[in-house]
Amino acid sequence: MPKVGMEKLRRRQLIEATIKIVGEHGYADTTISKIASEAGLSVGIISHYFGGKDELLQATMWHLMCDLQQQMVVSRSRCDQPLERINATVEVIFSAEQSDVYVVNAWLSFWAQVPFSEALFRLQKVYERRLLSNLRYDLSQIYDRRTSLEVASTLAVLIDGYWLRSVLAAVDPSPAIAKDLLAKALP
Repeated sequence: MPKVGMEKLRRRQLIEATIKIVGEHGYADTTISKIASEAGLSVGIISHYFGGKDELLQATMWHLMCDLQQQMVVSRSRCDQPLERINATVEVIFSAEQSDVYVVNAWLSFWAQVPFSEALFRLQKVYERRLLSNLRYDLSQIYDRRTSLEVASTLAVLIDGYWLRSVLAAVDPSPAIAKDLLAKALP
């Protein structure tokens, strides 16, 4: 009989191993065997807890998204003004934790798989709605509804585009540079 609380621990071990293996090898070359070996667990445990590689990637992305959201909630709660909250959002998105090479590669692998997976597409929509909702809320305190929607969409595109350009150029993303670029996008 399994020990109480082991499922949560094992799932966490497998998610962390997935982040590392995807970060090192990319999604296409990530195997259940490599993940299990990294986690120090059997291959069967992945099937037991997740069902397979795709479901484990979904759980991994959900984990990364929840971590990001929790960090944003904490950071944004310390701010009183809308522009402070936007800057706090940018700080979290480009934080050292989010800029970790394994985490970045996991996000990129996730985004690369989105067009081919309905489940990952749904997760991407959750991420997008959360980001846009935060930005629209802050911007609605500065601009009219239409302008806040347009600016929020522009800022979201700039955030995601800055990530992609940073990775492709092999440059560490900088919250300061990102904030500067985003500030220039504000009307």
